[in-house]
Amino acid sequence: MKYINSLPPVPALVLIVLLAGLVQPVHAQDSGQEKIFLITLDGLRWQELFTGADPKLITHPQYVSDTTSLKKKYWRATPEARRRVLMPFVWNNVVEMGQIHGNRRYGSKVNLTNSMLFSYPGYNEILTGQADDQRINSNDKIPNPNVTILEELNQSAEYRGSVAAFGSWDVFPYIINEQRSGVPVNAGFEKAADENLTEIERFLNRMQPHTPSPWGSVRLDMFTHNYALEYIKRNQPDIVYIAYGETDDFAHDGDYDAYLNSAHSTDAFLRELWEYTQSNPYYKNRTTFILTTDHGRGTTPVDTWRSHGSDIEGADQVWLMLYGAGIEPTGEMKTEEQLYTPVVVDKIRSILE
Repeated sequence: MKYINSLPPVPALVLIVLLAGLVQPVHAQDSGQEKIFLITLDGLRWQELFTGADPKLITHPQYVSDTTSLKKKYWRATPEARRRVLMPFVWNNVVEMGQIHGNRRYGSKVNLTNSMLFSYPGYNEILTGQADDQRINSNDKIPNPNVTILEELNQSAEYRGSVAAFGSWDVFPYIINEQRSGVPVNAGFEKAADENLTEIERFLNRMQPHTPSPWGSVRLDMFTHNYALEYIKRNQPDIVYIAYGETDDFAHDGDYDAYLNSAHSTDAFLRELWEYTQSNPYYKNRTTFILTTDHGRGTTPVDTWRSHGSDIEGADQVWLMLYGAGIEPTGEMKTEEQLYTPVVVDKIRSILE
């Protein structure tokens, strides 16, 4: 589940191997419209994104089960080398073709505007372009009274029926207000339910009920990623939202090994999505990727890395990444700037104008 400031025990990590395959998209007629892939990495700190493994945590006996193995995998002499080994696609590819904001070591700041600083308020802010502290002040499964950019686009003549969302957390159907918005949301432990499922989707449907998640309300990101990728191959939606969740939950568990491993795996997912869009004429050269997170985490005292919320210093500090069509390749921002999360919706609107 999503915790605000609670600290649950560390669960066992379940590993599964998925055999990959190739499928042909159902339709290939181009809509002639720009495409957006909006992606969030729940609770991934800017510190790990920009400096890699934290020296205060990677040898901490309370948070690391195998220091030797973890250091061999992710420890390097400099922050730049550490971040590159943790997230190689981001720091070998995205940095060359896009923009990465939020490295506070250079004065590049990205912050939330809501005062809650946990998941539902953060996602509401990302997806609607504004905070709503009066009505969005818990993680309860309450249909969002606000209209998200996904709903706005799905109700438009241009993008109706070409919007889809996928999330590891089972609250996303409520955050997106699936019933009112008409946006199909596959989240939590939901299976793929279309009639023309691919072999991989049918395999995922068989495997998911027999693959225990460490958490009661969040599935492993491998399922979310592959459900999304297969849907994209079949239906070629123009607007896609994917919400990966493991980094936040492993952090709450105090499992720094799994937190880093999850960030590394998500980087590979990002590479796969990018390579697919660049190999498919429907998406190539007209797809923009926008990535961010719903909240930050603490740093001092060291135990606050597990938590977030209004009483955790630094929980409002986030980051923003953009690459693909229409994005000026300025790389990592190393000048002083102050951005806020509502810029995500503004950017989407400007790209689709």
